[in-house]
Amino acid sequence: MKGTFLRWLILTVAIIITSYLLDGITSYLLDGIRIGGFSSALFAAAILGILNAFFRPILLILTLPINILTLGIFTFVINAIMLMMVSGVISGFEVSGFWSAVFGSLLISLVSSILTSFVNERGAVQYIDLKKIGDNRWE
Repeated sequence: MKGTFLRWLILTVAIIITSYLLDGITSYLLDGIRIGGFSSALFAAAILGILNAFFRPILLILTLPINILTLGIFTFVINAIMLMMVSGVISGFEVSGFWSAVFGSLLISLVSSILTSFVNERGAVQYIDLKKIGDNRWE
């Protein structure tokens, strides 16, 4: 239970970071992703997690031939569709177009995987405890 809650918070933080990154980087090219606040990002993460758990595997199986032909790149389109579906459900979460959804889903996946890499299977945050044993040597 603790691990699920921590991963939900990580996805929420990934959505918030992606919103700020897309707003700053692509403001002249894309409209980006807008969130109304932390609660909107929290609900968006919950809905995105539910959609990814139930509908994403079905969509991946249905689009398997296209995914094989594009060497997996079509998965980004599926992720973008999921993100746009979430924006249709949550009022404080807005994805302003297809390309914003594609880049947003890519950034959310990247940030979420980086943050999740610090969490083990039991939901505890992992860190490396190094001890100095010499001038420039660590154990």
